[in-house]
Amino acid sequence: MNNVFEIVWISVQIIVGFYLVYPMILFLIFNLKSKKEISEVINSYNPDLDYAVIVTAYEQTHLLPETVNSILKLNYSRYHVYVVADNCDISKLEFLDPRVSVLRPEHILASNAKSHFYAIKRFVRQHDILTIIDSDNLVHPEYINELNSFFHKGYQAVQGVRAPKNLNTTLACLDAARDIYYNYYDGTLLFQIGSSATLAGSGMAFTVSLYKQCLEKIEIQGAGFDKVLQAEIVKREYVIAHAPGALVYDEKTSHSQQLVNQRSRWINTWFKYVRYGAELLLKGTLKLNGNQFLFGVTLLRPPLFIFILAAFCCMLLNLILGSWAAIYWLFAFLLFCLSFFIALREGGTSRKIYKSLLSIPRFISLQVVSLVYSRKANKRSIATKHI
Repeated sequence: MNNVFEIVWISVQIIVGFYLVYPMILFLIFNLKSKKEISEVINSYNPDLDYAVIVTAYEQTHLLPETVNSILKLNYSRYHVYVVADNCDISKLEFLDPRVSVLRPEHILASNAKSHFYAIKRFVRQHDILTIIDSDNLVHPEYINELNSFFHKGYQAVQGVRAPKNLNTTLACLDAARDIYYNYYDGTLLFQIGSSATLAGSGMAFTVSLYKQCLEKIEIQGAGFDKVLQAEIVKREYVIAHAPGALVYDEKTSHSQQLVNQRSRWINTWFKYVRYGAELLLKGTLKLNGNQFLFGVTLLRPPLFIFILAAFCCMLLNLILGSWAAIYWLFAFLLFCLSFFIALREGGTSRKIYKSLLSIPRFISLQVVSLVYSRKANKRSIATKHI
């Protein structure tokens, strides 16, 4: 019995410790590997791709005018905007520009994927690409041009960068710091070393045919469509490109209740879809596919606060037991902190965000509350509500 306990204890420490140093491993691979050149490939795309810009809203519409106006300022001509206002009052929602269609589903969909397909079935014409924007986002004028630089090279799925739209509270700054961390390791580095960038829920684009192929026959309830979509794309041996210049400005969570509800949904989707990571890891191992293997490893990683707390507990237990392993845990924590600050440095982080890091303990405590509520997350809230 003692041997079994010892094996389990060592196994848990190895897994948790691995994810603590995983970002530094990616950083070292990136610096040891010759920088990836994104090569031109032969494809049938014309140089002027036609885009469907799908904007999804649930219950709230007050930010939509600002979002749509930013899209209409794109430095691009061939696109049409589809605003899917699910369970919304659209009586005061009017856009005079003929490039905008406002769609209100007859029945409540309460699902991003269902909203996307609702728009797809009502396209005013055949589009080459669809890009997904949240109702609280603002779009950079060069957004589509930046995406095109990857589609013209043969990629069929591209993730842009979600930059913070607001840094008005400490929580918003910490939320932005988290995004910078994930954007660097799960976006920039993963793509540059030959794997795929993870999807972020918005600021992403796909060929219409690939999107339909991946999700048309899958029923997705509640949040997490991006988790399913990214797994389906990589399973088909496509690479999700990372477009650092395709900027979408995202509303950061500013209040504690907002954060708890949002993180509850995100934690719920990780537990719900973590199996995709195991499937891709196994598939990548058997087929010697580096893209699937690395992406599977990444998808298996728990949310940031969970493995940080787990690592802290491991270090504390080793200290109590008087084990020398506590020194290794301390070294692993230092490596993680170094990797976190590397991401902030590379992301050109503002001083305001650096100052907010002092409040990380409170940020983590709120996410622990989110973990408690995660089981019934989709009953508590379907989408983040902004005041």
